[in-house]
Amino acid sequence: MDKIIIKDLEIFAYHGVLGEEKRNGQPFIVTAELFLDLREAGIKDDLSKTVNYAEVCQLISDTMTKEKFDLIEAVAEAVAGAILLRFEMIKEVHLIISKPMAPIPMTFDTVCVDIVRKKHIVYLGLGSNLGDKEGYLDFAIDQLNKDEFIRVNKVSEYIVTEPYGDVEQDDFLNGCVEIETLYTPMELLSVINDIEQSAGRKRLIHWGPRTLDIDILLYDREIVMEEKLKIPHVEMTKREFVLKPLVEIAPYAVHPGVGKTVLRLYEMLKTEE
Repeated sequence: MDKIIIKDLEIFAYHGVLGEEKRNGQPFIVTAELFLDLREAGIKDDLSKTVNYAEVCQLISDTMTKEKFDLIEAVAEAVAGAILLRFEMIKEVHLIISKPMAPIPMTFDTVCVDIVRKKHIVYLGLGSNLGDKEGYLDFAIDQLNKDEFIRVNKVSEYIVTEPYGDVEQDDFLNGCVEIETLYTPMELLSVINDIEQSAGRKRLIHWGPRTLDIDILLYDREIVMEEKLKIPHVEMTKREFVLKPLVEIAPYAVHPGVGKTVLRLYEMLKTEE
């Protein structure tokens, strides 16, 4: 991907563990690589098709001077997050923040933190079969939208489906959403678990009824195999109530485990019926 590079931007700020660092301040040196598509801006010679790097520099300065952090790791996270949240065109940031006057009683050039942060495209499955089902799904989408690190891009139609498993219960209302987020998979899991709990979700019976169920189906093209989280969702290729709404909003999203698009997985599932 194309990139804009801001190299060795000097910001005087007040970060550090020591009290004198927060009182007296010191220079910090910032290099930022901003990843975005520059082709249209280059062809049309149009500033509106790119990012104004003067505005990015001002944002970096504002972010680094409005608050005092102990660690340059925290400074880097704050700056990267601010850039990605402010500028929609920027998809990824590579950030190096150097502290050349760090209080180290030895000869050295500089101390720096080097991080890469990006926006992630994630697909979530939603389901409810208790109470106001549509209300619970709408609640989930509203809560996702209210989170500053999440943007809801697409929402499928809701569909009525029969319950999965052997527990006798009411039909489900299901849907899928596409979000863009700065969260890691485990951070996102924590967020959606909180939303489920806010909706009164109780995990009492496996495959049992629930007010709100939110599953992470796909996260970019990553494969995650953790005890508490597996992505892609383990059963998604077998479930019409997942694939039918998902194919509506992301037919060409690829399941990284099997190397097939959502559309192809849905067609294969329908053929097996």
